[in-house]
Amino acid sequence: MKVLLAACTAAWIATSGTATATAQPLVPAADRDVRFVADGTITYGTVHVPAHRPGARLPAALLIPGSGPTDRDGNEPGLAPATLRLIAETLGDDGVMTLRFDKYGTGKTGLGRYQDDPSRLDMESFTRQAGVAYATLRAQPEADSRAMLIVGHSEGGLQALLVARQGHPAAIALLAPQDLRLLDLLKLQISEQIDAALAAGALTAAEAEANKSGLTRVIAQFRDGAQPDYTGMTADLVTFLQQAIFSSVNARFVRSDDAIYPPDVARTVHTRAMVTCGTADTQVPCWTTAPLLAALPTPEPRVLPGIDHFLHTAGTPAGEQVLAPAVRQALREFWP
Repeated sequence: MKVLLAACTAAWIATSGTATATAQPLVPAADRDVRFVADGTITYGTVHVPAHRPGARLPAALLIPGSGPTDRDGNEPGLAPATLRLIAETLGDDGVMTLRFDKYGTGKTGLGRYQDDPSRLDMESFTRQAGVAYATLRAQPEADSRAMLIVGHSEGGLQALLVARQGHPAAIALLAPQDLRLLDLLKLQISEQIDAALAAGALTAAEAEANKSGLTRVIAQFRDGAQPDYTGMTADLVTFLQQAIFSSVNARFVRSDDAIYPPDVARTVHTRAMVTCGTADTQVPCWTTAPLLAALPTPEPRVLPGIDHFLHTAGTPAGEQVLAPAVRQALREFWP
């Protein structure tokens, strides 16, 4: 019996030693710069590849930023919460590779072919760019083409839907997504700001009412193709609308975005879809998400208590580079 045990032990040690000697070390996690061409413009991005075994195929997620001049990391001039970089890190910790990119007007990409006339940019331009980004990620040597994910934040949530109906990913994650027509969402946001200013004594009741009725009027006029009439509205609101929304540079994009009702797009996307809303989000409040959820064939709603639009715990400074634990948990429970 002792001889038999000794022989078995010796055999186990020999087998164990052989396995240890032939085991391959993990490929360490790394970021690499990528570039791709969309509509004649070179777009620059970052692929994050988590640690993995040599030759492994990994789940892969395209990250799409929100509105305005938001770059590959989720930052814009004067505000740097690094939302997309933090999402990439969170997914990377769970073995998911990612691609994030500088969309038109941001980072290293800049305006590209639109440099001489930025007013030509519209929603379709950004959607085509994101679509090429998705194809670029799918073609990476480590990517598992059967396990593709698209993650969109804010306006990027609408873009995720638009790309998904062509790219057919395994799943999409819509984080505080644009769920109404653009100008309807803008009206909601500005109306809440007007109410807050009235409560704080910064506006009179007459000024608040004039701003709200004027906002309804100028949106209707813009949609009808007429020149907006700002009569009676306060100067600060007029300046914002003229410069940030209805300017000649932005008008084409605003019109093309506003023409899209996100639930209509959602009905055409047949894949798993997580939709998050934060109860402290004043830009895309939870009560607006019902039509989007109803339109998605397989919705997976996640209500995140106390989370704001920057995916922070309420009260966190907007520029602080931190992702709320509840957001990290939602991503991990959803994918892979």
